[in-house]
Amino acid sequence: MGTTGGGVFKTTDGGGSWTPVSDRYFGGTIGAIAVAASNPNVVYVGGGEFPIRGNVSHGDGVYKTTDGGRTWRYMGLVETRQIAKIRVHPNNPDLVYVAALGHVWGPNSERGIYRSVDGGETWKQVLFRNDSTGAVDLTMDPQHPNILYAGFWQVGRKPWKLVSGGAGSGLFKTTDGGDTWTEITRNPGLPGGIIGNVGISVSPVQSDIVWALIEADSGGVFRSGDGGETWTRVNAERKLRQRAWYYTRIYADTKDTNIVYASNVSFQRSTDGGKTWRNIRTRHGDSHDLWIAPNDNQRMVEGDDGGANVSYNAGRSWTAQTFRTAQFYHVITTNHFPYRICGSQQDNSTICGSSKATSSATADWYPAAGGESGYLAARPDKPDIIFGGSYGGFLERMDIATGTQRNINAWPLNPMGHSAIDAKYRFQWTFPIVISPHNPDVMYIGSSVVFRSTNEGESWEAISPDLTRNDPATLGPSGGPITKDQTSVEYYATVFTIAESPREAGVIWAGSDDGLVHITRDNGASWINITPPDLPEWARVSMIDASPHRNGTAYLAANRFQMDDNAPYIYRTTDYGATWDRIVTGIRAGEFVRVVREDPVRQGLLYVGTERGVWVSFDDGNLWQSLRLNLPPVPIHDLAIKDGDLIAASHGRAFWVLDDLSPLRQLSAEIVAKNAHLFASRDTYRAAGPGWDGATVHYWLRRPNQRVVLEFLDARGKVVQEFSSDPDSTTRAQRAQERARLDSLEALGVMAASARSSDRRQDEGQGGFRRFVAQARQVPNRAGHNTFKWNLRYPDAVGFKNMIMWSGSTVGPVAPPGTYTVRMTVGDQTETQTVKVLQDPRSNASQADLDEQFRFLIQIRDRASEANNAVRTIRNVKKQLASRQAAAGGRGSRLTRMATAFVAAIEAVEGEIYQVRNESGQDPLNFPIKVNNQIAALSGVVASAEAKPTVQSYEVYEMLSAELQGYLDRLHGLLGQDLAGINTELERLGMESITPSTVEIE
Repeated sequence: MGTTGGGVFKTTDGGGSWTPVSDRYFGGTIGAIAVAASNPNVVYVGGGEFPIRGNVSHGDGVYKTTDGGRTWRYMGLVETRQIAKIRVHPNNPDLVYVAALGHVWGPNSERGIYRSVDGGETWKQVLFRNDSTGAVDLTMDPQHPNILYAGFWQVGRKPWKLVSGGAGSGLFKTTDGGDTWTEITRNPGLPGGIIGNVGISVSPVQSDIVWALIEADSGGVFRSGDGGETWTRVNAERKLRQRAWYYTRIYADTKDTNIVYASNVSFQRSTDGGKTWRNIRTRHGDSHDLWIAPNDNQRMVEGDDGGANVSYNAGRSWTAQTFRTAQFYHVITTNHFPYRICGSQQDNSTICGSSKATSSATADWYPAAGGESGYLAARPDKPDIIFGGSYGGFLERMDIATGTQRNINAWPLNPMGHSAIDAKYRFQWTFPIVISPHNPDVMYIGSSVVFRSTNEGESWEAISPDLTRNDPATLGPSGGPITKDQTSVEYYATVFTIAESPREAGVIWAGSDDGLVHITRDNGASWINITPPDLPEWARVSMIDASPHRNGTAYLAANRFQMDDNAPYIYRTTDYGATWDRIVTGIRAGEFVRVVREDPVRQGLLYVGTERGVWVSFDDGNLWQSLRLNLPPVPIHDLAIKDGDLIAASHGRAFWVLDDLSPLRQLSAEIVAKNAHLFASRDTYRAAGPGWDGATVHYWLRRPNQRVVLEFLDARGKVVQEFSSDPDSTTRAQRAQERARLDSLEALGVMAASARSSDRRQDEGQGGFRRFVAQARQVPNRAGHNTFKWNLRYPDAVGFKNMIMWSGSTVGPVAPPGTYTVRMTVGDQTETQTVKVLQDPRSNASQADLDEQFRFLIQIRDRASEANNAVRTIRNVKKQLASRQAAAGGRGSRLTRMATAFVAAIEAVEGEIYQVRNESGQDPLNFPIKVNNQIAALSGVVASAEAKPTVQSYEVYEMLSAELQGYLDRLHGLLGQDLAGINTELERLGMESITPSTVEIE
């Protein structure tokens, strides 16, 4: 599956699940995928897509895998930018054709049809029309693969319009594998006049049957029965050619010459050769692609704005579309605890969700205000009140708590079908919505002017003049000359970004999508044009970030990709825009920028989002470094910083969070020069559940493989837990098991990076335990930055092998709120930092309550250890005794008589402490649990919430403790007097006496 923005995904279970397979090699939007029929491990991928929206992401050429997606090679054609189709010879995987649309935003000669006869090592352009017309479709006759048909489309975009159609558009045919081509655009039966987008498909069943879907005044579905020599228009319905630039795809069935499919707003099928059509319901609207199995026309994969869905019954049912491929335009965070992340998804709803999961992956997410394209803004004082926008100037207020919604458009005049010049106020596809950092009642939105409301949208006032160039040449029809596309999506000359200074109320910055920057320092009474002098004309001022540290300082991200210029543009001013410095050193030349943010804690620490990732600067933008890490190479449209985390809104791979910016905020040249350095840790919350990782320790190592010891100490200096970089036997075994698992997945073509198990696992305990992440035992010791997470737990209770309990666990208590110390030792170097464990803000418990809860849990833990150590001791003594009996042989008849009675007595005690008949997890339902399980289960009850233990918990503990003590006293007597008699007999036999121990003997 080729995604829009997010690279390539693969399924090995027929669409039940999908895994990204290109992240280590390439990303961005995928325009075409072709699997070689003669060798399915050979796959070609072309970057860029032909539905060239205004926010379309370009590609970088062709990539190839010969091992089913485990590894990829770059095969060139970088300047093709948008690849619409790839076709591979059915018997020769090295003979491949590429249909290249070319640059979206400007003329270029690298368009047309390319052919390679050596598997992509070299390419030849075998059909070229002109520098403004590219190949948009390509179909190969599988029975005669030297016969191919190509569709060409003359198309171009400016930021304010799309021009679809011209003299270059048309249809071509080759019968010699591409050596020569014949134009068939004006063959009898095809439309005259201007031709726009075209789709074409040859029947795999009967080579002479060809279908074409053509954008033209007299366009529609055309059928040829003689290989394209003559044609008949069989359908002219607009439902097949509405928004023709975005769709216009047609597909011949692989078994039946009467069946043909088409993509448009709805996925459609004809069973009478294209004369009549009916909609086929899929998982999502806006259909774009279709693959039908050559040997089974019931099996197909349809691609739409929701992704890929697979059918095994010709579209009667489909697999689910559950991929992390959302295209977000913006991201905001709320002041809930834990904070929530919100954004607007292309062709889907706006959405909000907790930054820390509380249940399943989807249950934590819910729709918010606005539509697919808009900004969101949440009141900081009432975070359930959220505002969201969308195209057409749509603006909505929503109360998440009650679900109530209200339309509060600043100018509620529907613009659909009208040109921008007709509008009194122009609203862009993703117009800004900003709440004042000084007054939550004040909200700003961007149109051709800046609007302000002080009453949640009840009323609006324009507080600026038109802050754009307002050039009539950019305000005309969007679309044409055949099909207009007047959705207001391409409305131009608008205020695209607004930022009020967090330090100075009434200092407001505004940037337009046509390249102007203004500032007001008197709350909108007057505005000054402060556009950077060297900002090229028509640059989109994508984001302005006003510094939280310095008056008069702001950062500006601009881009000109819609002018066919992919250079990064970032500017800095420290004097309210009087002067600007361009700050792009270090960022790759082709990575244009959409967003810049300054860290709210460390002055001059900057982050930017580019078309391929995230970059960071530690020196106020003078030098940039990649911060992509494990982030896929995906367009980043927005960034937010909240509670020490960096949140990225990707346009193709959903939200990503870089947890804990502490080391970036502290990093310096002096630290990097040290052999080892322990960073100060951020405060952590004593909160339970998925996503709460405990205390994160960051440290730097100049050299790898040094022995690292981390100790966590309480306020009295007592060591709570100690961990080292030395692997234990369990870790070694787990690594071997994980390696075997990855090997098996890699054999299927699943990338190890995407299949690797997470280190974040929940505890196995059942019942009332508040879930905390299981503790990793081994400390990493790689060169560079390392992290280790303490799950805030004190050491576990003692257990024993094969112990089975119901709603009981040996897990240790969570540390109470307080200040702890982490001590790192690397060789002879020791460093310490404090770790503050804060109470969950949602808890009403007092510190005294939590201290008492912790004290009691320690008491229960230790009592559970005593119970389990008794079992260990009994089993240890039994093992020793059995060993002595075996060694005594025939000399030990008296020893055997004594041992039989003794073992029966201690086993009776063991059976009272632990249910020895348990052999599987559900056995406790059949064999009643014993006192050790009951004590462990009580721990879960006491730990189930942040609260002082209940009175009845103390009462049950006293009862269980007294019961256990009776068994321990009996065992003490048996291990005293009775064992002494056995040891006397052993001494008489000249054998070693038995010393009770808790050591488990194999």
